Amino acid sequence: MSTSPRAKQDLEDSPAKRLKLDTEMPPPSDPRMPVFDRGLYLAPMVRIGSLPSRLLALEYGADLVWTPEIVDRAIMGTTRRVNASTGLVEFMKGDKQIFSCHPIERPYLIYQVGSSTPENAAEAVRIVTAHDDVAGVDLNCGCPKPFSTLGGMGANLLTEPDLLCDILRQMRRAAPPHVSVTCKIRLLPTQAETLALVEQIVRTRTIRALTIHCRTKPMRPREPALVDRFREIAAHVAKVAAETGQDVPVIYNGDCFGAGDAPRLRERTGASAVMMARAAELNPSCFRPRRACVATVIAPRWMHYAIHFDNPFGNTKYCVTQLAFSTMAGARESEGERVSPLPKRELIRIRTELSQARTHEDMARTLGLPWPLDTSEALALLRQALDQR
Repeated sequence: MSTSPRAKQDLEDSPAKRLKLDTEMPPPSDPRMPVFDRGLYLAPMVRIGSLPSRLLALEYGADLVWTPEIVDRAIMGTTRRVNASTGLVEFMKGDKQIFSCHPIERPYLIYQVGSSTPENAAEAVRIVTAHDDVAGVDLNCGCPKPFSTLGGMGANLLTEPDLLCDILRQMRRAAPPHVSVTCKIRLLPTQAETLALVEQIVRTRTIRALTIHCRTKPMRPREPALVDRFREIAAHVAKVAAETGQDVPVIYNGDCFGAGDAPRLRERTGASAVMMARAAELNPSCFRPRRACVATVIAPRWMHYAIHFDNPFGNTKYCVTQLAFSTMAGARESEGERVSPLPKRELIRIRTELSQARTHEDMARTLGLPWPLDTSEALALLRQALDQR
């Protein structure tokens, strides 16, 4: 007796069939995949993680960089276009840029998907990997902000583990073999719940790495990360991975404020690598032990990238005005080493004028840059930094 196409699909999607897939299909491995077992990474950040921020982070030593979360439906229906003179790749809906990237960052670039639907997640992965623009795709299971959770995405997936795992399966099937699939989660309220979740994720045999933000869904950045919960979780991931013939590095995220913090956090947590968010938002040179001055170095470099790649002005203004125009490297004026040669009143003036700017030209002139700005060598420092790795 023959099986109808619908019945055959139901059989393939049954729990028994999924269990068989989970126990028999090893995760793909390819030398072109990113290495997740060491390093310091740029975390996914809404609006902040646009192309200029990612390039600056790579220039200053980030080993891998994540895009902001991009909702699956946003990338669906886009048109991909390439700027022949700069190499810029843009995914457009009409006149709106949904996502942009550049070939120079491709080996280090992880595209984060926001999704609550396996089919849409798979389609988003197919679109963004069709021309080999990214090294990996990551499922956001940790964002607590309403724009994500109201759609059942982000941190809401933490309480829907079966759905979460189904999305990962579909992402892995949609991604080319040389493109990694990863996942970023938050802690659940109890350690037992978190251990059960990470075990279920690892047993899908879909992911090359797992990032854990050591805060629960209700926690906010001002609350200290629950660092001491990480080591047991990482050990459990390693145990389950070994049982299933995998190697799944676990990446730590939470309260890493600079390159100097990373070794201490790795030792304390047993993490394979460390991810930074707020420090990189304030000063992307945080990936180096000694930070550069925002006003005289970082913001001008940001503008070179922004103007060279015609970054949307609204994003440029937002990101640049989030930078720390401070005399000191620490979170407060009294902390850290002095990083700016300018007096505090001058830094305040610069930031005020940047917040009032209406064009890229206004911002460039505020920073003391000539106009029109020559950006022909915009990528020179980044190329030099990458060549030295």
